[in-house]
Amino acid sequence: MSRTVAVGLSGGVDSSTAAVLLLEQGYEVVGVTMRHLPGDSTNSCCSLEAIVDARKVAKKLGIAHYLVDVEAPFYERVMAPFEAAYLMGRTPNPCALCNRHIKFGAMWDWAHSRGAEFLATGHYARILPGGDGYRLLRGHDRQKDQSYLMYTLGQNDLAHLLFPLGHLTKAESRAIAADHGLVTAAKADSQELCFVPRNDYAAYLREHRPEAEKPGDVVDTGGHVLGRHRGIAFYTVGQRRGLGISAPAPQYVVRLDPERNQVVVGPHEAVEVREVWVDDVNYIAGREPGRDVGGAVKIRYNMEPQPARWMALGQGARVRFEDAQWAASPGQVAVLYQGEVLLGGGRIHPPTN
Repeated sequence: MSRTVAVGLSGGVDSSTAAVLLLEQGYEVVGVTMRHLPGDSTNSCCSLEAIVDARKVAKKLGIAHYLVDVEAPFYERVMAPFEAAYLMGRTPNPCALCNRHIKFGAMWDWAHSRGAEFLATGHYARILPGGDGYRLLRGHDRQKDQSYLMYTLGQNDLAHLLFPLGHLTKAESRAIAADHGLVTAAKADSQELCFVPRNDYAAYLREHRPEAEKPGDVVDTGGHVLGRHRGIAFYTVGQRRGLGISAPAPQYVVRLDPERNQVVVGPHEAVEVREVWVDDVNYIAGREPGRDVGGAVKIRYNMEPQPARWMALGQGARVRFEDAQWAASPGQVAVLYQGEVLLGGGRIHPPTN
């Protein structure tokens, strides 16, 4: 008897190729597209064009296709926390929240309620079952590896998830789609947040959270006033341009202080850190890997994991790097790897000193 898998079809090449591979492996495949923004959205992954392309792929492959409305939970779980984080002086990572609550949450709930045994996506990551449970591994294509944003997954999730592209490169994925005559084969990747037009988050905040425009002081690390800012929500740690100040040497945002409504700036070395604190931690195995473990930690998507020690502290952790790291932004994600295996991760928050 064939096993049923629901594939999240986004209208892009990766999810299309995932559907192809699962059909070739003998699964009974159905396509599911999440509509999480209003129908008039023009952003690439949420537009009418994306939905039409997903349907064209489903028709070409001979599989059923469903469009599921998740607009309300998407706003509650992803967009609202995104807005709130900026108002608190943090730099959010909404894709991690979307993975947790929408792609691997709401989509699975819908699929499972309709008899699907598995949920598959076009993410570049790998799942390895073993006697002691499931492990989540980096994708073979290091340029496309997406395990970083999957630290919220657990054993129950990995038991029903499939990532068919984990062993492929992006070029191989496109070639498979082209060989099957799929309309998405040459489609460009989306480079923007799906709900922020043109990736202009400042304009988004001005429209949706006008209270973000709350001017205050730009100060140096000694507390001396250097100028004025237009609202801490419009700045991020490590930023140099657009500070509107004059100084004898380049100045960078060192931290954002929501209590004093201040943007604190300093020299390049003031933005480098050897230690970060992490909260809201999740471990893939469902338990701490140890109280003090060595590995490699990644604090932004487009970087290689760096040697570090991860010291577990209940629901949080203290991370100490071997070498200083640039601009560890509160609100961003820090994850721990040992070799290829993602052990877990959490959210960076300001030091507790």
